[in-house]
Amino acid sequence: MRFFLLVLLGFGVNATAQTAAPLTTYDIKGSVVDSASGKGLDYITVGLKTDKNIGVKSGLTGTDGKFTFTGIKAGKYSLVIVAVGYKQRNISFDLSESKDMGPILITASNTNLKEVIVSADRPLIKQDIDKISYDLQADPESKINSVLEMMRKVPLLSLDAEENIQLKGSGNYKILINGKPSGMVDKNPKDILRSMPASSIQSIEVITNPPSKYDSEGLAGIINIITNKKIDNGYNGSVNFNQRFPVGGPGVGGSFNFKQGKFGASGYGGFNSYSSPATDSYNTRLTTGAAPTDLTQNSSRDFDSNNGYLGTELSFEIDSLNLISGQFGLNGGKFANTSLAKSILRGSTGIIQGYDILNVGKSLRDGYDASLNYQLGFRKNKNRLLTFSYRVYTYGEGQDNSLTVSNRLNYNIPDYSQTNDGYSSEQTVQVDYVHPLKKFTIEGGIKGIIRANESDFQYNNLNAVTGEYVPDLSRTNKFNNDQSIWGAYNSYQYNLKNWGFKGGLRLEETIVDADFVSSGAQIEQNYFNLIPSVSVNRKFKNMSSISFGYTQRIQRPGIWNLNPFVDRSNPNFESTGNPNLRPVLSNNFQVNYSKFKKGSINIGMSYAFSNNTMQRIAVFDPATNITRSTFENIGKDKSIGSNFNVNYPITKQWNFSLSGNLNYVFIEGIVNGTLTKNDGMRGYFFGSSGYRFEKGLRINANMQYMTPYIMLQGKGNSNVYFGLSASKDIIKDKLSFSASTNNPFNKFRNFTNQTNGGNFSQFSSSTSYFRSFGVSMNYRFGKLKEAIKKNKRGISNDDVSGSSSGGTQ
Repeated sequence: MRFFLLVLLGFGVNATAQTAAPLTTYDIKGSVVDSASGKGLDYITVGLKTDKNIGVKSGLTGTDGKFTFTGIKAGKYSLVIVAVGYKQRNISFDLSESKDMGPILITASNTNLKEVIVSADRPLIKQDIDKISYDLQADPESKINSVLEMMRKVPLLSLDAEENIQLKGSGNYKILINGKPSGMVDKNPKDILRSMPASSIQSIEVITNPPSKYDSEGLAGIINIITNKKIDNGYNGSVNFNQRFPVGGPGVGGSFNFKQGKFGASGYGGFNSYSSPATDSYNTRLTTGAAPTDLTQNSSRDFDSNNGYLGTELSFEIDSLNLISGQFGLNGGKFANTSLAKSILRGSTGIIQGYDILNVGKSLRDGYDASLNYQLGFRKNKNRLLTFSYRVYTYGEGQDNSLTVSNRLNYNIPDYSQTNDGYSSEQTVQVDYVHPLKKFTIEGGIKGIIRANESDFQYNNLNAVTGEYVPDLSRTNKFNNDQSIWGAYNSYQYNLKNWGFKGGLRLEETIVDADFVSSGAQIEQNYFNLIPSVSVNRKFKNMSSISFGYTQRIQRPGIWNLNPFVDRSNPNFESTGNPNLRPVLSNNFQVNYSKFKKGSINIGMSYAFSNNTMQRIAVFDPATNITRSTFENIGKDKSIGSNFNVNYPITKQWNFSLSGNLNYVFIEGIVNGTLTKNDGMRGYFFGSSGYRFEKGLRINANMQYMTPYIMLQGKGNSNVYFGLSASKDIIKDKLSFSASTNNPFNKFRNFTNQTNGGNFSQFSSSTSYFRSFGVSMNYRFGKLKEAIKKNKRGISNDDVSGSSSGGTQ
């Protein structure tokens, strides 16, 4: 190669250039050996970095444990040896000639609960005893996509046809930011995560078997979004600008980290505008009985939304044993939509009712959360910690809909408006203690949460004579729901060379006091739960492991489930919450196997069952021709399923991955006095492939298939998603430009829903823009040298049902 280079250079210069001294490079070789057995270890990651911590080359050892790097310039370097089940080894050296490092001994780690790497070239995925972590910074598509879009690639996570997040096919989960609850993703996660650039996120963790230190809410598990990276003395940060069309809009977001001496700060924030031109939808409903009817509704709808968020974490290290940290976050959003619908109700004798209805709606959201933590360490053992934490959180949302009816036929309800002002506040106090004893670790803590939820809803009829809106007191009320939750937990972790055990118990007492201010009605509930959690992990010599887990989880109804506000924006279809709902207890069993060689594989099986589940039910009233839907504790469900993730580097530049989750679900419950059952397959498949060219160019393609979503009274439709993206480093590790297209072959997508009852069958279909194009620019700046110290424990309120956009299964 050097000869051909000199020949090529010779064609472009004079004869004196041909006598110039050739560029001198050297080779580095060695072998990685187990210190106990003396055997070479295959497929071990070996990285070469400069003395400024800049990566030069990386590779895997061969079957004999040997590795070789060629064409290396003289200078100061370090070798980094990373292996599953072994301690990391760093070796610094000066290179002035070809170097044989000889056998490099690495020793086994003394714990079995370290992360298991399941991807070779900067691992995308890591498997732990009770969670899976996806490294967004190792995925080039993070430079172009939002956090919501990247969730399609995270094992066990998927997006349904309306882009609601699903965990193992379920909408019941809890989302945390940096291990802590956040008001901005508690109520409307889809909108916030759509506006958050993935370039500002380090990783996403899916905790499928949460230990006892976490609150017991979330039947399917916990999604933990990690924003804060290890930051050092100095500063660094990133800024992302993006634009999507025809659906979407401009967005900007980023993160910033600063450290000076004992003080450190980190923050993240962003703003996004998301708009959609008008799209069509329709509803049909067939009823049976003495007076059968046929309802048809056609409508169009457009909407605009704006969302912003800001979060920061501050840390001050008083000394090596005392640390104070705090967090503060703000979020807000505005949503506006306009829809025009034409409704015709036919009977056996012809049209019996008809109308056109114009609905102009808007919604405003805002909230903040703040917390303060004090961590005390101990001189004899730095991992022994006592933490005191306090958190306050508020969130408000106001809804306003004005409905104007025209072309009336046997429709006498006057024009009307609906408002619903909701407000939630929460205060939490928590104490945590961690005590490690060689191979044994004990954790314990106590916690108190005081919540207040309020809803002020009004229904106003238009007086045709005066032109003023008059409150309808029969449909107007104020609802207060106060909760007090008191908990304590104790967990134990025991590590052997090839075994790891983790188990614990969590005790929770919940007191609920709800009342309707206007009517004077009251509801009081008190329930006690003792929640076990067990995890076992076994490591094998061939770089594989198997883990077993069992836990119980609670689904407490949130304010959106409890709120008795009746949404009458469609006069023939009303929906409301149920203030009498009680929590649901679920039992979850799982087993996972993972193996890492040149490629990686992770396979899991799970089984879950619960009684008295919250199910959304629909009942048709023939006297009013209205379908009413609400939540009831009437269901039993169970599911058995599997999940898998395969990642294989076809070459050093080309990588392929395939993941999926399939569950067969069985659901039953009493609906309007009739036993109703449904069952079927629910899940998804996701495939992704990326190729890295020279000079910082990367391309990625991915595809997702979602099965129909099974519900008690019906199901949704399946859907297929396809995406293609490319990114190019303009300035290495500083400035990059990206472009993407999603679903280029289909302009629209139909989302359908079939619901069946004893005396009716209804079908809905809505069309949304599917094809989109996007561009993004990402800029990184700054330099850091020494890691910030952060509290290792803090408040994590994951005890409220899923998300408002999620399902109830």
